[in-house]
Amino acid sequence: MREGREPDEPGHRGLYGPAAHSGFRSLAAPKRSLLPSQPRLAQQRADSDDGSPGGTNAETPSGDDFSLSLVDTNLPSEVEPELRSFIAKRLSKGAVFEGLGNVAAVELRIPGYRVGCYYCLFQQEKLLPQTASTDSEQKSSEYVVCFLGGSEKGLELFRLELDKYIQGLKNNMNCEESGGENHIQSYLSSWFADVVCPIQRVVHLFQEKLTFLLHAALSYTPVEVKGSDEKTKRDIHRFLSVASLQGLIHEGTMTSLCMAMTEEQQKSVIIDCSSSQPQFHNAGSNRFCEDWMQAFMNGAEGGNPFLFRQVLENFKLKAIQDTNNLKRFIRQAEMNHYALFKCYMFLKNCGSGDILLKIVKVEHEEMPEAKNVVAVLEEFMKEAAAQSF
Repeated sequence: MREGREPDEPGHRGLYGPAAHSGFRSLAAPKRSLLPSQPRLAQQRADSDDGSPGGTNAETPSGDDFSLSLVDTNLPSEVEPELRSFIAKRLSKGAVFEGLGNVAAVELRIPGYRVGCYYCLFQQEKLLPQTASTDSEQKSSEYVVCFLGGSEKGLELFRLELDKYIQGLKNNMNCEESGGENHIQSYLSSWFADVVCPIQRVVHLFQEKLTFLLHAALSYTPVEVKGSDEKTKRDIHRFLSVASLQGLIHEGTMTSLCMAMTEEQQKSVIIDCSSSQPQFHNAGSNRFCEDWMQAFMNGAEGGNPFLFRQVLENFKLKAIQDTNNLKRFIRQAEMNHYALFKCYMFLKNCGSGDILLKIVKVEHEEMPEAKNVVAVLEEFMKEAAAQSF
């Protein structure tokens, strides 16, 4: 069974011209409001994500007192009703919550060919022109946005970013000066380039110099971008945000670490993009980041933007595993000198001992015995560094 679609395969659009991205998108609006307070929208999200299209009728059955009408899409006309049927089934099961996106694998037309589908229900007070009603009592309407591309697993990696993207769509629809329908269509058309591709663009931009960016993200070093356009600057900061361990280690530790790194280095990493090749200043690196940079370079040959995000998630997972292993060794070293030697050897061999030592130093600041172990490890590492020169 094949799953997903090649990322460089051109997407299809209906009446709005050629696609500017590799994924599909679709915006559907219920003709009658589906109030979030209705019981069926409060059910547990335990339904299977393997729903299959159940028909090709142009209008979805309205047995649950709703129907879906198409507002905008770039799906082929023969496929769009199948997606609409799939979404209607999800709505009728109560498997969709307002503002919280879901990701599922769907089959469209081709049996056994599954594509990832992100879909999100949101309520909007200002109606689109296509769905505006003459009924003066109608104050709001609900819309379902669907983005299709890659595999279910690939899109799941971007679910939170896509939720934020939908919030941006709501803001655009509320803004009187946003340019109306054309602006919304342009915003929907850009979802793949704006959400999925930034990491890929950063990898292609920096190539082997990506190791400096990985090191900055892992060490919480501030980064300043100069001489670049706004899109490139957003891409770099998006990469740094995704690559950091924020949310994976204790919030207090992260805050203290950021303060410690700022006080220690007193200098941000400067990325100068004014020339054809970006230049780094005040940048650091280590063997761990160099090894993971090579993993990104190997992935660049295939050109799959979803793969880069998976590599980045694996990079963070390995960093967390190493941090947890070091903390375990430190607890053992409080009572065992051999465990202290194991700590030292682990720091020497893991490739990121410089960063891990800073992380555990901050975490164990209020623990006297562990703090003493960390101090001894710092001395060992300084002596090892001096002997290597």
